[in-house]
Amino acid sequence: MINEILWFELLIGCFLLIMLAYTLWGKTGLYAWVAIAIIVANIQVMKTIEFFGFVTSMGNIVYGSLFLVTDILAEVHSKKDAQRAVWIGFFVLISVTLIMQLTLFFVPHESDFLSPHLAAIFSLLPRIAFASLTAYFISQFHDVWIFAKMKKRFKGRFLWVRNNASTMLSQLLDNMIFTLIAFVGVFSWSIILQIFFTSYVMKIVVAACDTPFVYWAKKMRAKH
Repeated sequence: MINEILWFELLIGCFLLIMLAYTLWGKTGLYAWVAIAIIVANIQVMKTIEFFGFVTSMGNIVYGSLFLVTDILAEVHSKKDAQRAVWIGFFVLISVTLIMQLTLFFVPHESDFLSPHLAAIFSLLPRIAFASLTAYFISQFHDVWIFAKMKKRFKGRFLWVRNNASTMLSQLLDNMIFTLIAFVGVFSWSIILQIFFTSYVMKIVVAACDTPFVYWAKKMRAKH
């Protein structure tokens, strides 16, 4: 049960860090979290774990927290601010991927003992990054678009419905794109299907749990 306990601890920890960043720096804090999350999630996803008896990749919580950030920005600030966050994440992941690929070309000194480990992690990053960028770009803009549409349709009411519906639909789209690009040819189809279904269930849980934090952010904004 250690993985399950750690998973829920990570979930709460990420959401509280987002709220702390928002409290301290407002929109800038949320943009900073986007940069952190997009890097960490694409490193975490290289690690597979067993969760309630099923195989899945990590990164679901940290990546899922990006949807909380864009929903807060779209609800409390504007659609334009949410779209800016998406572009920031896109730029950060491309930049990190290019920098780390160049880093791997440097010839290590004979005293170096970490280079093989860096290569083991970041040599996979281009494929992971491509899968993530494609899924991220499509799903995040879909999330911002559908959230804004629903906000207008419901005249700002039913936040819990708008937040969950937009995130769950966008996460399904994201999960399909990322899993197919990142894992086909790497794992067997049985493992890929386990990763897909388990990770999507996990993302649904993340989406359901992040709703109170959107309300919290909205209440914080109203006080200022």
